Amino acid sequence: MASRLNPYLHFGGDARQALEFYQEVFGGELVLNTYGSFGQAEGGPQADMIMHGMLETPSGFTLMGADSPTGADSAPVFTYSVSLSGDDDTELRGYWERLSAGGQVSVPLDKQMWGDVFGMCTDRFGVPWMVNISEPQG
Repeated sequence: MASRLNPYLHFGGDARQALEFYQEVFGGELVLNTYGSFGQAEGGPQADMIMHGMLETPSGFTLMGADSPTGADSAPVFTYSVSLSGDDDTELRGYWERLSAGGQVSVPLDKQMWGDVFGMCTDRFGVPWMVNISEPQG
């Protein structure tokens, strides 16, 4: 397997819902492992929390995530954005519509001064996204 770089997102108790949402947005195969399935927190309130989840999409994206074992009290403060870019206008606009639905748009998806269509939003799980659609090359 070739090396790859992919985001690993941390959640405060809603990793299952978030990763299932991303599966709805991007498609693909989602594998979820709970703390309980690995013998941690058996019978406790954290048994059903996600210890590790991985979504692999038909477009070649890999997105991973997990719940913080201490739950919502330690929900992360995001200091990054997940960026989607390319020249497939229909595909990227579709991702934008689904990611921004129920979230907050900080920069509407629109033509920018550098010539691309660009937008920024935070999805309903608090994850910041950037979408950049460039003109097809060639």
